[in-house]
Amino acid sequence: MARPPLLSLQDIALTFGGTPLLEAASLQLAPGERIALVGRNGSGKSTLLKIVAGLVTADSGQRFVQPDATVRYLAQDPDLSAYPTVLDYVLSGLAEGDDQHAARATLEALGVDPDAAPGPMSGGETRRAALAHALAPDPDVLLLDEPTNHLDIAAIAWLEQHLKERRKSLVLISHDRRFLEELSTAVVWLDRGKTYRMDKGFAAFEDWRDEILAAEEEERRRLDKKIEAEQEWVRYGVTARRKRNMGRLRKLQALRTERREQRKATGLADMQLAGAERSGKRMIVAKGLTKSFGDRTVVADFSTTIMRGDRVGLVGPNGVGKTTLINLLLGRLKPDAGTVTYGVDLKVNLLDQRREALDPTTPLRHAISPSGSDQITVGDTTKHVAGYLKDFLFTPEQFNTPVGALSGGERMRVLLGRAFAMPSNILVLDEPTNDLDLETLDLLAEVISDYDGTLILVSHDRDFIDRTVTTTLVAEGDGTWSEYPGGYSDMLVQRGEAPVRAIENAGKPKKAKDTKDARPSTAAAAPAKKGKLSFREKHDLETLPARLEELEAAIARLSDALADPNLYARDPARFEKLTNDLSTRQAEKDAAEERWLELEMKREELEA
Repeated sequence: MARPPLLSLQDIALTFGGTPLLEAASLQLAPGERIALVGRNGSGKSTLLKIVAGLVTADSGQRFVQPDATVRYLAQDPDLSAYPTVLDYVLSGLAEGDDQHAARATLEALGVDPDAAPGPMSGGETRRAALAHALAPDPDVLLLDEPTNHLDIAAIAWLEQHLKERRKSLVLISHDRRFLEELSTAVVWLDRGKTYRMDKGFAAFEDWRDEILAAEEEERRRLDKKIEAEQEWVRYGVTARRKRNMGRLRKLQALRTERREQRKATGLADMQLAGAERSGKRMIVAKGLTKSFGDRTVVADFSTTIMRGDRVGLVGPNGVGKTTLINLLLGRLKPDAGTVTYGVDLKVNLLDQRREALDPTTPLRHAISPSGSDQITVGDTTKHVAGYLKDFLFTPEQFNTPVGALSGGERMRVLLGRAFAMPSNILVLDEPTNDLDLETLDLLAEVISDYDGTLILVSHDRDFIDRTVTTTLVAEGDGTWSEYPGGYSDMLVQRGEAPVRAIENAGKPKKAKDTKDARPSTAAAAPAKKGKLSFREKHDLETLPARLEELEAAIARLSDALADPNLYARDPARFEKLTNDLSTRQAEKDAAEERWLELEMKREELEA
């Protein structure tokens, strides 16, 4: 017999402005169930969670919570100003009979001083205090929106284990794939205002989602065929009979309206990195680096050699000195002892992930192109700023929006867009995954793996590290740094600290492609497992032939125009524009052909 839900939402609708944010959203949470609430940035996940918490009222629909159930919501921007200490703030959330010691223990586990005054606390410390405020009372229902933000890997691991041991219910929003896989028992996918439920953990989500999207694509294809058939009748049938069948014309118009208003799945960001001229094989050689601040040693006698094509990940608690080590390696900070030598022609691109680096009053189009030009160059390709913004999932209506009005994920996409347009052979990314949705994280991992330069990455996302780095540097404390071949799971195996799951997955192939110069992992590689084409691969395989025909036609038109022997003398500017356009179209055609051939070969292998 099914257990009655602790809480439920039914047919929730909510509109802000024009397009409905939520149209038919539902959610049921049973005792002990842990639901991962997933969806693209801006899909309405946080709003739906606030409706669950009773903080936002829907336009229509039903909300029910069991009368005796206690519900706690993780506040995004808590106000601690009324409390003398952080502990007092957390204690204020406890009810009579709750364990008073849990408040201090939870704060200490999350790395927050319970006796600290709230005033000088950083945003990250305030966020962790809010997490302790939600966790300490041990409520029946816990609603967590991005709980791992501002947590280092040790704190994430503690939170993960703590939530596993609880026998209470949980609704969780997170972009940390490993965190979701370890905790969820069910998934609710919010997509274009509607919810879809899967009664399995997040590990099964992507295949299930792809099946739904493929079914939608097939339905759109059938609808297009119906429209084509009706249009054929309009062209020839009406004339043949010399009489208009107004019923069929109205049916055609209805089909067109349905097709036009059908809300398609949001596309993926189209990212690519601008490479620079290749440098020497040795990029950075550090010997005996030491750096202290007062009595605290951050780096002690550290040596390493970073080669061209290496992907180096830095792992350690917040404040341990990851940024300091990067600045020492890049020559931005002078060591107390030791030396750093560099290869030739180094071009470093450092992603400054501090969002305050973006002027909140600057329009989006100028933030992505600070020079104010309408053209932006990425590698060998010149794009219009509008097209480049579309690659990063911005709509034309947003082009003149001030950066300050964008969401956290959108601002991070702006920073990535600016960084990727800069030529480099060393790419340094400091927490690039903050606020990015799962699909964009996947694409970012692919882009990084295709980058032909050297990567230095700081991240607390264990799955992202596993998919992108070939070497992991771990802070051991007291300025000591240890180097391990492979990603995060490989490092755990080598240290003998890996849980069973990490050991089992350590040898599996990464989702992103390994680079040619990647250092081999010490973990044994498992045999590749036959899979299937993803939804995006199927879509590309079906649409690329038509795209190739379009490009070939465009190339033919441009070639015909350039065949005029008097064009350059008559109009040099037009000749240059046509030449540039021809080069761009040819490059696009070559890339499309290569992509189609790769997918066709993969399809044949899978069918065989």
